[in-house]
Amino acid sequence: MKSPSSGYGWAGAIPAKQGLYDPTNERDACGVGFIINIKGQASHKILRDSENLLCNMSHRGATGADSRDGDGAGVMVSMPHRLISREFLALGCTLPPLGQYSTGNIFTDPNDSECMTQFDAIAEQLGLRVVAWRRVPANSEILGPTSRSREPAVMQPLVVSDWQEEKKFQRQLFVLKKRARHEIGGWFYVCSLDTRVIVYKGQLTPEQVPEYYADLRDEHCETHFALVHSRFSTNTFPSWERAQPFSWCAHNGEINTLRGNKNWMRAREGLLHSKAFSDGDLEKTFPIIDELGSDSAALDSVLELLVVSGVMTMPEAVMVMVPEAWQNNPAMPSAKRAFYEWASCVMEPWDGPALLTFSDGRYCGASLDRNGLRPCRYYITSDDRMICASEAGTVDIDPVMVVKKGRLMPGRMLLVDTREGVVVDDEKLKLQHAQRHPFQQWLDTHQIKISHLAVKEAATADDQVPVSQDRRMRAFGYSAEYLNLILGPMVQYGKEPLGSMGNDTVLACLDPAPRLPYEYFRELFAQVTNPPIDPIREKIVMSLACHVGPEGNLLEISDRQAHRLSLDSPLLTKPELAAIRGMSTWYPEWISHTIDITFGAADGADGYRRALDRVCEEAQVAIDRGATILILSDTMVSAEHIALSALLAAGAVHHHLVATKLRAKVALLVETGEAREVHHFCVLVGYGVDAICPYMVYETIAKLHRENVLPDKPVSQLIGQFRSAVDDGFRKVMSKMGISTLQSYKGAQIFEALGVASDVIDKCFVGTASRVQGTTLEGFAADALARHGNAYGPPGAIATIGDEGEYNWRKVGSNHVNTPGAISSLQDAVRMKNKASWLKYTEASQQSIQDCTLRGLLEIHADESRAIPVEEVEPWTSIVKRFCTGAMSYGSISKEAHTALAVAMNRLGGKSNSGEGGEDPERSIPRSNGDSERSAIKQVASGRFGVTSNYLADADELQIKMAQGAKAGEGGELLGTKVSSEIAKTRHTTPGVTLVSPPPHHDIYSIEDLKQLIFDLKSANHRARISVKLVSEVGIGVVASGVVKALADHILVAGHDGGTGAARWTGIKYAGLPWELGLAETHQTLVLNDLRGRVVLQTDGQLKTARDVAIAAMLGAEEFGFATTPLITLGCVYLRRCHQNNCAVGVATQDPVLRAKFQGQPEHVINFFYYLAEDLREIMASLGIHSINELVGRTEFLRMSPGYRFDKGRLDLELLLKPAHEMRPGVATYSVINQDHQIESRLDSRLLPELLESLRTGKPAEVATEICNTDRAVGAILSYHLSVAHGLEGLPQGTVRLHLRGSAGQSLGAFLAPGIAIDLEGDANDYVGKGLSGGQIIVYPPRASTFDSHLNVIVGNVCLFGATSGEAFIGGIAAERFAVRNSGALAVVEGVGDHGCEYMTGGRVVVLGNVGRNFAAGMSGGLAYVLAEGFEVMCNRESVDLETVHGDEALWLKQTIQRHADLTGSKHARRVVDRFSELLPKFVKVFPRDYKRVLAQESASNDVHVESPPPQPMVSEVVDIEDALVDESLLSDRAQKLDKLRGFAKYRRRGDKYRSAKKRIADWDEISTRQTKSQLQVQAARCIDCGVPFCQSDVDGCPIGNVIPKWNELVYKNQWRDAFDRLMATNNFPEFTGRVCPAPCEGACVAGISELPVAIKSIEAAIIDHAWEMGWMQPVPPVRRSGWRVAVVGSGPAGLSAADQLNGVGHLVTVFEREDRIGGLLTYGIPNMKLDKRLVQRRVDKMADEGVEFVTGAHIGTTHSAADLLSSFDAVLLATGATWPRDLSIEGRQLEGVHFAMDFLTGSTKSLLHKGGGISAAGKRVVVIGGGDTGNDCIGTSVRQGAASVTNFELLPQPPRERAADNPWPQYPRVYRIDYGHEEVISRWGKDPRIYSISAKRFLGDSRGRLRGIETVRMQWTRDAGRWSMEEVVGSKEVVGADLVFLAMGFLGPENKVIEELGVKQGPRSNVETGEGSYRTSVEKVFAAGDCRRGQSLVVWGINEGRMAAGEIDSWLRKTKASGQ
Repeated sequence: MKSPSSGYGWAGAIPAKQGLYDPTNERDACGVGFIINIKGQASHKILRDSENLLCNMSHRGATGADSRDGDGAGVMVSMPHRLISREFLALGCTLPPLGQYSTGNIFTDPNDSECMTQFDAIAEQLGLRVVAWRRVPANSEILGPTSRSREPAVMQPLVVSDWQEEKKFQRQLFVLKKRARHEIGGWFYVCSLDTRVIVYKGQLTPEQVPEYYADLRDEHCETHFALVHSRFSTNTFPSWERAQPFSWCAHNGEINTLRGNKNWMRAREGLLHSKAFSDGDLEKTFPIIDELGSDSAALDSVLELLVVSGVMTMPEAVMVMVPEAWQNNPAMPSAKRAFYEWASCVMEPWDGPALLTFSDGRYCGASLDRNGLRPCRYYITSDDRMICASEAGTVDIDPVMVVKKGRLMPGRMLLVDTREGVVVDDEKLKLQHAQRHPFQQWLDTHQIKISHLAVKEAATADDQVPVSQDRRMRAFGYSAEYLNLILGPMVQYGKEPLGSMGNDTVLACLDPAPRLPYEYFRELFAQVTNPPIDPIREKIVMSLACHVGPEGNLLEISDRQAHRLSLDSPLLTKPELAAIRGMSTWYPEWISHTIDITFGAADGADGYRRALDRVCEEAQVAIDRGATILILSDTMVSAEHIALSALLAAGAVHHHLVATKLRAKVALLVETGEAREVHHFCVLVGYGVDAICPYMVYETIAKLHRENVLPDKPVSQLIGQFRSAVDDGFRKVMSKMGISTLQSYKGAQIFEALGVASDVIDKCFVGTASRVQGTTLEGFAADALARHGNAYGPPGAIATIGDEGEYNWRKVGSNHVNTPGAISSLQDAVRMKNKASWLKYTEASQQSIQDCTLRGLLEIHADESRAIPVEEVEPWTSIVKRFCTGAMSYGSISKEAHTALAVAMNRLGGKSNSGEGGEDPERSIPRSNGDSERSAIKQVASGRFGVTSNYLADADELQIKMAQGAKAGEGGELLGTKVSSEIAKTRHTTPGVTLVSPPPHHDIYSIEDLKQLIFDLKSANHRARISVKLVSEVGIGVVASGVVKALADHILVAGHDGGTGAARWTGIKYAGLPWELGLAETHQTLVLNDLRGRVVLQTDGQLKTARDVAIAAMLGAEEFGFATTPLITLGCVYLRRCHQNNCAVGVATQDPVLRAKFQGQPEHVINFFYYLAEDLREIMASLGIHSINELVGRTEFLRMSPGYRFDKGRLDLELLLKPAHEMRPGVATYSVINQDHQIESRLDSRLLPELLESLRTGKPAEVATEICNTDRAVGAILSYHLSVAHGLEGLPQGTVRLHLRGSAGQSLGAFLAPGIAIDLEGDANDYVGKGLSGGQIIVYPPRASTFDSHLNVIVGNVCLFGATSGEAFIGGIAAERFAVRNSGALAVVEGVGDHGCEYMTGGRVVVLGNVGRNFAAGMSGGLAYVLAEGFEVMCNRESVDLETVHGDEALWLKQTIQRHADLTGSKHARRVVDRFSELLPKFVKVFPRDYKRVLAQESASNDVHVESPPPQPMVSEVVDIEDALVDESLLSDRAQKLDKLRGFAKYRRRGDKYRSAKKRIADWDEISTRQTKSQLQVQAARCIDCGVPFCQSDVDGCPIGNVIPKWNELVYKNQWRDAFDRLMATNNFPEFTGRVCPAPCEGACVAGISELPVAIKSIEAAIIDHAWEMGWMQPVPPVRRSGWRVAVVGSGPAGLSAADQLNGVGHLVTVFEREDRIGGLLTYGIPNMKLDKRLVQRRVDKMADEGVEFVTGAHIGTTHSAADLLSSFDAVLLATGATWPRDLSIEGRQLEGVHFAMDFLTGSTKSLLHKGGGISAAGKRVVVIGGGDTGNDCIGTSVRQGAASVTNFELLPQPPRERAADNPWPQYPRVYRIDYGHEEVISRWGKDPRIYSISAKRFLGDSRGRLRGIETVRMQWTRDAGRWSMEEVVGSKEVVGADLVFLAMGFLGPENKVIEELGVKQGPRSNVETGEGSYRTSVEKVFAAGDCRRGQSLVVWGINEGRMAAGEIDSWLRKTKASGQ
């Protein structure tokens, strides 16, 4: 087997970047610890004990493909003077006293000694002498192949100097080390070079360290301390130098802010100076941080600099770099607080989860991050030893010798001073340093705050331009959608709004429309290698405060370092920015300089790059001239000036100043109109901006307030709400990456650029990953120009909707993956097994995938010569077993949907996923028909809802959810309204109580903790495959490598697209990456690590078609997940309302009324997967592939689509497509072997033979045994066997009892089942009782112990996490996060650390001692009883009340404490019982308010002695809000209280009612009565505002793309003017469509699936009618005329809409109409009672006033020459309609009385308008042949004219009263309905006029040729194989009397005269022929639109055709005229 290619880092050991693998993404975690003699007495025993410490943490490390290849381990010891003296004496050297020489281990190339010569030379230059070199003896035989491939020669130099001062010697050694690393490079690496300590390390396993280095086993090797480290790397490459400890420290954790820390350190190098260093020496150490080093190495380098420079002691330096969470801690002493605040002026925190151990020989200590996210336990013994480690029990110690057991608390420091021989108290230590200088005085004197400046309030919006006309908003890319969906809620509620159903919008890098640069950046998030933070419940550790402005010299401590500007938030108001701009008035040295970041519009795209360069240069010059504040401002944007993107400008300036080492000298502020979203601000700060003033947002808020769109509150208050929302958004984004402070986040560049070219990255975003290239600087410039052109372009330019449709699908908007056409076609395909619909779905989906995704750019390249018969391909029944449905919890979706998915997947042999909501055990019982509702995959997420031993045992796969595509790095929330009794039972919580899921961090802090969880779950069910769900992001490959090494069997790489989960929009849209990148990177990296064969890879994320699956397989996946698509098959229509519990189709709701609307069936899901698998087989056959395994990783079948073009910058997917099998040939590329979990070696397995019978039969049994820290998850395997045998109920308590003695490993009693009891004499590590499932755990100190249990730590972090039932009695203190998410267990403990009882939802916890900070945060259920001093300060009271304990509850409490005392032997508990009466008043009962409310409701119900009623429907019975009305004012009042959320089901549909039929047939007035405004508000409240509004789809909905949900919402809000503006943006003539359109939009309305649709048509008509009434419809002639003339032939809907559009942009338009009135069919084709002709004329008059010229009586081709028209006009539009009627050529057609319907209707209207004429039906027997609107109009007209009778013949059969199976929603419903004409006939003659299934055979006449009757025959319709056929019914002939027949059978096409004269080409149906998607005809200058082009259609189609044609004509004119054609 070959090793991977090499070339990166130390010794070229790590493979160079290749494919998507990047070695800089490597991560690690570890076990750390130290043993020290507190008095500083050296011995070899310390070293030997450290071997045990190191080896007993080996499970926290990892190995590669070969178990001999460790990830790295090492030890730091004090200088072993005896050993070193002996060894160098053998080389002829006598050592000087300790402290006057130095040595250390140095890695060198074993084949090159030149490096040592170079080292000697550098030393000599520094006044040092290398006396000798010693080769350190090493045992190479024990190494694995990977480690050995880069094994260095380990050399020790003996370095001496002539100086007596040890500190100076240390400084020169520091310079020597840095210079040697910079100047020698290659294999040369200094592990340590010091006078007091030495480091032995390598790429070793912990066990190998003492075996490899013979020195460590030498009795002469004596030390007073040993600091050890065991590394868990995410890679397996030979990286010796990354092993730890480093020179001064060892680090377990991850520095999340590393990129920022490095950048700021580089910037500070320009300010560094120190007299302690010789001239020039300090500069030669730069860069202080090695760019190729790890985060731990970087921290070590800075730590060493601070200490050796003499400016700080080691503890002090650690305090500065890793400070406590001081900002929100009122209990912190003021002096210490002042120190930390001063330190924040000096340096940003190195933020992230960290346990830092360190030593300089004198001090040895440890420091924990502010959030306590790494475990650290310690013992102090009576013989003056301290053992400190990541775990307890790592060294065997006689319990009698232990005087104290403790743990390092968050933000605290544990320090041993061996010179003084003491353990230094944290508080005393820090106060000692804090009091060294008067830090508070320095702050008071020098620190500047905004409040110190003269902030003058001023008007926020200076102009009177309304929002709708503010051109700057368009220039900056604002949209109405943003204002409504994002800004409005932020301003009103102070929070960013929620969304759901993920993000299926086109990637910014694929969108041809202008996009802001921010949208290309994806937020990184924590997964596996470090945890996110909870920004709400753990807000106390977070801070947005920052110091900005010039920094001081890091290598000194002075008062001037405090002279910085302190900001509480990165957002500034306009007055605050003005005050800062004028700071020099008060602080003369604070000179501001504003840099204009606009450029001349005339400069074009080239001006963009020049402007960026100019801005950078101006910034540097300004600093050179003394500026200390730079303000980048785009306020000069105007018609003449285009703004640079504030992000590009700020990024370029920041990096330019970092490179020139000037950044630390200045504050960088941005004043911009561009930034407005949380993500925008985060990206700006992430790339180095200190603060932002988003002036355009503030002005917009002020204007919206002025226009009464926002609440009537002061503008300043609304702006404050916005800023609060942004601040919360900052915390959320920071927390996802585990970053606590904005100061650390600033400049940290926690992003990946998706689709940004390297030229932009290199200039503006140095160091940011951008792996697929993409948009160039010219591309961003083009977007800026386009936005500017839209805003300031020609005033008459035809406007589109703008950039709406970014969040929800819009017809004219951003592309989305899920479209109405695809959704409806899929549902029809799977429900009806309609292959034609499946093909439509596939075609539509592939088009949207091509438009929106990376895989859409790929083409599957099939070689025909390789093709095989499809019969040779793996059968579909086998393929579907690789399919899984997504993790959608019961709670997020309904029970019906959840079980339908499970049944379907179980039938197929695939897998459904429970999601994180648990699962009812009853679902595992098969149905009577054999179906199973059991989910094969059981998910284990951060919420741990319902995760019991039984739940885990009943699974085929256990999936750990590390992240979720919809909200990567975030938790979740299920509102109490969705927590029904069923869900509460399943989740082990309380009905009606809100459930909060924490971010994934409690037991998955790091890779080693994930490894432990995998261990736990495999113990809980050894049969189950253990899966880890990750979300695609840069670096996922190395993370996945770590996951495989942690022994996961399966990895799911999810895309960013998301699912049903609700999240803030920032998270949905900007976190995570496409799965294509994550999957390919994972596959490539695993192959490169030779780990791919050990794991199954799966991917998911908007997989739609077989093509998607094939591409996923080629990129590395073996299995495939589907979530939204199966939901769509079950009825989901993408409402994006999952989080609101109002899913109209019953899919994502718990409302019983709405659930009843669910129509999905398992067969629908099965049919989808069948179609998919069969299509996949065809693809595989075309490639010559027989099985999925053959297809995995075969990227050679993929290539970039040859047709891909993108003007802004081409994406390059070369890295994505690099075949992994070429990166490391010969290794497995898909799963071939199972992981070795070593189940048999676990303690449970050793106990099982003795206990198995008891577990199965219930026979009592007891076992006693010793236990150590390597015995982990004890009890889990036993619980599995018990759960399999006895289910959830288990056995009686204590049936099986384990008596353990010693230090238990992690997860003692994890998922302990009912019937098993564990009592432990000793102590335990983290996760005791994790998922406790009914068992009992008792932990107490050794009986021989002398310490007080209640003062000592006995169990570790996160105990009882996710416990559901059972008991735990802990005889001592528990560390951080005790009983988090406890939902049913009883626990007694004698003290807890921070965050106790967090997220608790049930159970009871008794705490007999002090608690840490933030107790009860997010607690929503259960009770806690606390006896602690100062508890009120420590408790988070946001969700809980604090009460006293009394009555029966007090008795229970006493009995429980007594029981605890009996079980644990706790003296403290006995004292509490003895003094119970005295202490009872001091007990505090913690009572969650939600829980209290629910209990009160239950109590009230019980008091009246009735059973609790079942959960009430969350939607009431349908209400007709008009039924009880008294007057309009009452209705108006009720309309203010409408329920918009559930209006569709709560209120009855009410359309415009017809006037009384008996009355209306007597006149020609309009038939409808209009509703009042208040009534229409009720109807608008029925609109669901769907995420994919089918009502505006041009497939089945509104052809003109009316944004119907938007104007419905505005009507609901009573914002009629805004509704009018929105309506007119897409529809020229709503007064016509609102009356005569058959409303396909209502047929496609989602509410119509299960209810009656929204009355869209009525609302539309009302809006425009109200506009006319209010005078809003005034003529607005264009400002300028183009001078170009356009002729429009025809004045129907198409002609008029085209004329209106063309005139609006300034063209000279003449409309030619052959009739005597303008309007076409609007005037003469539609009767007056449907469309009053005065309305038509009113609109024509308005158009004429606006400049349109109308010519009537102009029949082109007859009265006027078409040729003359062509020569006289610049363009001609044919809009003549389809006026050629379809005839009925049967015998008697020539008889008098047989007429075309349109002749009748036209004549009738003319007679009405001109008083006489036309065909009269008075007294006649009328027969109308044909239906539709025309037939109905003939009926109504005949009735009004006084017909003797009216009959209507319909050839087709009578439609059903409800949709037929072949007429699925959202197609226009072909159902039986009574229209106005039918109703009028019924009211006149008592029967419906329609006769169905009848055919006219011949017309019968009298001798004078007049019609007298019709011979008819009845027809029989039959359907065969989907086709309808008809035949005459024998014997059914009948004669129907008739005097008039009107033929209403439609139209064949346009009249040909004008067409023929112009020579325009016609199609087969005689329609004018144009190109696809075009309106240009075959004749130059001639265009066509409307029915003459598309055939007979609706009025709305005509309007749409006219609008589209006008747009094309306008573009053509501007292009051709500009080019002089």
